Amino acid sequence: MAKVISPAALVALKEALSNIYWYKSDLRSFLASSISPALLSSLNWQDYKRNIAAHVVDYMAKRQDQFQGDLLHLLAAVAGVNDFSHLERLEGGSEKAAAARKAVEALRKHTGGHDALAEEEQQAEHRRQQAHEARLRTKAVRERLESLNQEYMGLLTDPNPQQRGYRLEKLLRSLFELFDLDPRASFKIVGEQIDGAFTFESTDYLFEGKWQQEPVGAADLDAFAGKLALSWITLSAFSCRSMAFRTTV
Repeated sequence: MAKVISPAALVALKEALSNIYWYKSDLRSFLASSISPALLSSLNWQDYKRNIAAHVVDYMAKRQDQFQGDLLHLLAAVAGVNDFSHLERLEGGSEKAAAARKAVEALRKHTGGHDALAEEEQQAEHRRQQAHEARLRTKAVRERLESLNQEYMGLLTDPNPQQRGYRLEKLLRSLFELFDLDPRASFKIVGEQIDGAFTFESTDYLFEGKWQQEPVGAADLDAFAGKLALSWITLSAFSCRSMAFRTTV
């Protein structure tokens, strides 16, 4: 790790943590809201309060690659304590509150230099979360692609050519949906069947799917080109009629 919390800040943190609460049960409740449960359960609550504070800080400080976020959160939480009335109610409360206030003020002198570190840790955690979500999305896409591949392999054994073509069209639609290509189902224009359409980067595409044994010949391509031309003319005329209708209304 390139940056670590300064030793002076760690010493001040241990001192403040030892003084802000008199009873160990109160200290435990405070730590429960500041560090991970795993760290909390590892502490020996039969030990002296000062030893408990030293142990939890030293443990995280030695493993800042793993617990720096918890340590920074604890540092900020202790530095943010400004109500010491719970100490003032105790016997000798004025002295106890004064000691705690002094320890927290000393800690605050070290927190300013770690604000950037805390922000950096938050940004790193955000990046880790984004990377985790990206991995989940990638895994989901990979699993769906594998499922579609298995469907495609199943088409090879379908003896019905027409049924096989319909299944291929459905498979292609699922593939386009997987990659957010906004597919549309097959439609007819002046008697011609168009297998479907999809959108990529704001451009609409028509597609024709065929399942045949031999490679597509020039005649088939010419027929397809004519179908596309007819579709374009019809769609353009439809758009004009729609525009005229809207203007009339």
